[in-house]
Formats: sequence, structure tokens, C-alpha cells
Amino acid sequence: MNEIPLLSLLTFLPLIGAGMILFLARGSEVDIARNSRWGAIWTSGVTFVVSIPLWFKFDQTSAKFQFVEKLEWMPQFGISYHMGVDGISLLFVMLTTLLTPICILASWDSIKDRVKEFMISFLILETFMIGMFCALDLFVFYIFFEAVLIPMFIIIGIWGGPRRVYAAFKLFLYTLLGSVLMLVAMMAMYFDAGTTDMVQLMDHSFPVSMQPWLWLAFFASFAVKVPMWPVHTWLPDAHVEAPTAGSVILAGVLLKFGGYGFLRFSLPMFPDATIQFATLIFTLSIIAVIYTSLVALAQTDMKKLIAYSSIAHMGFVTAGTFTLTTQGIEGAIYQMLSHGVVSAALFLIVGVVYDRIHSREISDYGGLVYRMPAYSLVFMLFMLASVGLPGTGGFVGEILVLVGLFQVNPWLAAFAATGVILSAAYMLFLYRRIIFGQLTKENLMKIKDLNAREWAIFAPLIVLTLWMGIYPSSFLDFMHVSVDNLINQVETALAAHGQSLLAGR
Repeated sequence: MNEIPLLSLLTFLPLIGAGMILFLARGSEVDIARNSRWGAIWTSGVTFVVSIPLWFKFDQTSAKFQFVEKLEWMPQFGISYHMGVDGISLLFVMLTTLLTPICILASWDSIKDRVKEFMISFLILETFMIGMFCALDLFVFYIFFEAVLIPMFIIIGIWGGPRRVYAAFKLFLYTLLGSVLMLVAMMAMYFDAGTTDMVQLMDHSFPVSMQPWLWLAFFASFAVKVPMWPVHTWLPDAHVEAPTAGSVILAGVLLKFGGYGFLRFSLPMFPDATIQFATLIFTLSIIAVIYTSLVALAQTDMKKLIAYSSIAHMGFVTAGTFTLTTQGIEGAIYQMLSHGVVSAALFLIVGVVYDRIHSREISDYGGLVYRMPAYSLVFMLFMLASVGLPGTGGFVGEILVLVGLFQVNPWLAAFAATGVILSAAYMLFLYRRIIFGQLTKENLMKIKDLNAREWAIFAPLIVLTLWMGIYPSSFLDFMHVSVDNLINQVETALAAHGQSLLAGR
């Protein structure tokens, strides 16, 4: 164990901050709101600072889990508090710690009621998200994986839009159904392998006859989290009704749970079933890319358009993951990271004008370039990143996924590439309708451009989007050894059953 339990410190710092806000934020309603905001921004900021040593101390040449912490918790059942990160999970931890203070800052003025409870909910949510990416025990993973639903349910249900209760319950029910099946599968894995340690389970050879059932049970949970077509219908409602910060963290981090789950469980633990069901994944992914892109074209609500675009982009993620090629898997991870930044920024873009006009209808805007030139420039950058313009993070992930798909089947790459064309269509449509045209609407005549707080929100996202596009190797180097090790695990497991990865493709 490390001298400093860095991952535990990182995981539970937000929870400690939430506790301090709960007991120390007292006085008048104004004082409570102010102290809660500052307590949350300081807590999330310190958490991000604590996460920075992970980046610099991480050994990029090792495929092993690092910063490992392990304590016996329930030894009679083989359950331990086991935490660690590799080159895949590390990047998602960093993404989480970066986006949380941005979300707190974005909620500074827009959340006016029950500010204390909102900030506490958000910090608790951060603890669960970080814990999920760091967990190396099935039981610990499941606790964090499911616990995330509680604060997210509260954030949407209390601070959301007019249909917030409907959207929150829809999210809850969709997620709960899949998670129950995953819990049953985890119990079966424990009885077969005799351990809940995920590192040992990756090396355990589950019976070939058992793997399809385990794979399908995990798929039921992860497919909803991605979300994949046709279990995606909860997402547009959740995004539309959630407050801006809720949409940002939902798109930026929570949608990555499914993709991460496939990488951590489905591929290394159930390789035979992964090969067996790869065609199913490719089919659903291509449908998601094309169908939801077409649906995005028909939207009149800005948030709903971006929500459907998220489903299309995550279709690239699932398709790339199951190519079982280095380029495909690295592209899928990169796409998740890039999407986490760009989609978060796009929802923040919507939040800026919503706070001023209180409308998300595309038809209520037009000609903003004349009143908000800085906003128009920032919007353009993230719109082009979403389209996949070279020089932005969105390009790198998509091109790597397409290369991986081409190695499996050129037709898969061709169909997936149509998603790139369609994304350009709906994002350019959105941008043109909002930014260009005549400034004729009375309520837009005096709308103000970005203020200092909003610049502080967008600045790190702008830097990161360009950094990921111009210098992708600084991120790919972190994941490369872990991805190669993952592919080797799959190949070794298949070889033990007389199969080969090449034949599976």
C-alpha cells in the first residue's frame, strides 16, 4: 500500500466537504447559500489538485494497476476494500475531478433554491464517480456504480425542469432493471471463482457455457448507461429536464460508465462471449450512429439535439471497443474522453443563453453573433470539435475508431462514417440558426456576452479540446500499455479454449 492512500483521499475528499457544508453552513438563507457555494468550489478544486500527482507519478510503461490500496473488509466472503488505477481508469478519474468544479461554477447563479442541498448532492456524486473508476473489488464497484444514481436522481428531481420527476424516475427505472441482472451475474461469478477481486477475476477462466449469460447480464446494465439503442430513450428526457450542471456531469462522466464497464468486465472476463456477441454490438452501434443523428436533425430544442448527438457519439465508442484492435479500443477511450469535454462544453453553451433568455427553443434565437461575438467564437470551437474537425479532440477518437472498424470489416467503417457527415449536418444547422441570421427578436437586443465567470468555465475546456487534438500522444501514451495488455488477456483466454482473436473477427 502507498504511504499516502492517494485514491482513498481523492475519493472521499468530496464527501468530507459535503459533510462540512452540511454542518457548518449556517445563518441566514443568503449566508448559507454563499458558504455552500464557496465550500463546494474549494472542495472540488482541492480534489482536482490532489488528482494531479496521479498524472505525473503514473508509470506509463506498466500495465499493472498502480496506487493500489487493499484492506480486508469482509474476509469471510473474500470481499476487500481494493482500489487502484491503470492507464484507462486514470484518465476518467482526471476527467471527473476536472468537470466537477466546472459544474459547481456553472451553478453559481443559476441554482437559487436549496443551494446547500444542491452542493452537497454534487459533492457526494463526485465521491461515487471517482470511487467507481478506482474500485478493484466487485462489491465495492457495485456500491459506487449504483450509488451514483441517488444524487443524480435528486439533482434532476429537485432542480430540474417542469417534467423533472418523470425524467428522474425514468432514469431510475431503466438503470435499476439492468443493475439487478448485473448483481445476479456478480454473485454467479463469486460462486464460480471464489473471489470478488477484479484483478483475479480477469485471470480467471469462466466456463464457456456460462460466459454468454454473464455477458448478457452485464450488457443489460452497461447498455443502459452508455446508452445504446434501443434503451436510450431515458437520456433525452434526463438532459432536457436536468439543470445545466446535471446535464454536464451526465454527459461528461456518467455516460462513460457503460463504456468503461465493457472494457473492465466484458472484454477481459468474458472473451468468448465478447466474440460471440460482437456482431450484435456492431449492429446496435451503427443503428445508434445513423438513427439518432437523423433524430437530432429533427429537434427544435437545443438540449435535446445535443443529447441525441451524445448517443450517436457513444455509438462510435461501443463499436470501437468491440473491434478488439489497438486502434479501435484506444479510439473508443479517446472518444469517451473527448466527448466528455466537448459535450460538457456544449451543454454549458446552452446554459449560458438559457440563463439569460430562459428558452432552449432554437427558433427563439438568431443573430447572436452581433451581440455575443465571444460566445459565438467559443460555440464555434466546440461545435467543430463535436463534428470531428482535425486539430480538435473529436477528430482523433473518431479516426482511430474508423481505422479499427476498417480492420474488422470495411463496410462497418463506411456505415459509421455516415455519422460524421450527419453530425456535421445537425451541428451546423444548430449553429447557423442560433448565431447567424438577422437579429430581430426584441429580447435578444440587449443580451450580454460572456462574463468573467463564464470565461473561467470555458477556458480549461478550450485548452483541453485543442490539446487533445494537437498532441494526442500525451493521452494515448497513458492508455497504450493497458490496452495492449487487455487485448493480450482476451487472446490468451481465447487460446485456452482453442480459439483465436483473428478467427473471431
